[in-house]
Amino acid sequence: MAVTASMVKELRERTGAGMMECKKALVETDGDLEAAIEFLRKSGLAQADKKASRVAAEGQVMLVANDDNTEAVMVEINSETDFVAKDENFLSFARAVAGNALTTAAENVEALMASKFDGSSLEQARQALVSKIGENIQVRRIARMQTGGHIGAYVHGGRIGVLVEVEGGDTELARDIAMHIAALNPEYIDADDVPADVLEKEKQFLISQAADSGKPADIIEKMVSGRMRKHLAGITLVGQPFVKDGDVTVAQLLKQKGASVKSFTRLAVGEGIQKKEDNFADEVMQQVKGG
Repeated sequence: MAVTASMVKELRERTGAGMMECKKALVETDGDLEAAIEFLRKSGLAQADKKASRVAAEGQVMLVANDDNTEAVMVEINSETDFVAKDENFLSFARAVAGNALTTAAENVEALMASKFDGSSLEQARQALVSKIGENIQVRRIARMQTGGHIGAYVHGGRIGVLVEVEGGDTELARDIAMHIAALNPEYIDADDVPADVLEKEKQFLISQAADSGKPADIIEKMVSGRMRKHLAGITLVGQPFVKDGDVTVAQLLKQKGASVKSFTRLAVGEGIQKKEDNFADEVMQQVKGG
């Protein structure tokens, strides 16, 4: 069957694909419009698969909560470049992912991506976005929190997100604690929260470090104890000076408010992903030599 301009136009309107891609699809399927749509869909998936191996370490952390703030969810959605992470197509997809994460109560990324969205699924929407934008897009992590107390929720610049569960106090305190966690990145709530093996490893390191001083054993013991207290203050939430008032620790602030922190989660875009370091000058020289 001959492929006409009107057939190409209709296929473009239904799929959003380019003119040449639509013409090729119609030729391949002998003018069958529905088969051509399926051909383009499969081609889009193939393009998305090819891009899936490329490093996506930029992106956004999206956070949403229910109306009474008793449940909240964060998701990390990655792109290859910061430019795409600020694109409205990417941001619209990221908002949809976060919204589905809250309403579907998905506990992991696999379940989330299988959830229904706009007549298909989030995974199909992701693949379509990859084809449209031309970058690897990945939904990497999901974090959910439910409580009968207060949830502190805070996102800094779209790149760091925090959820913290606070018992007692009020919503303002919970948000302040979330902001503090975003800024100072504590590893644990308090000393009791630190695993025994982590404590022992740090203690042995400090002992070996102090032993080189040549001081008596009793002095070394005091040195190690003091340094351990300082180390714990640095890695625990309650031991750190409060970010908005360095004259009080978080522990003192919580005591003043009659509150305690039960749990927290902090997500930072791209943490733990090995990023490719590009050398712009080298790229230019290679292009010059190539020309």
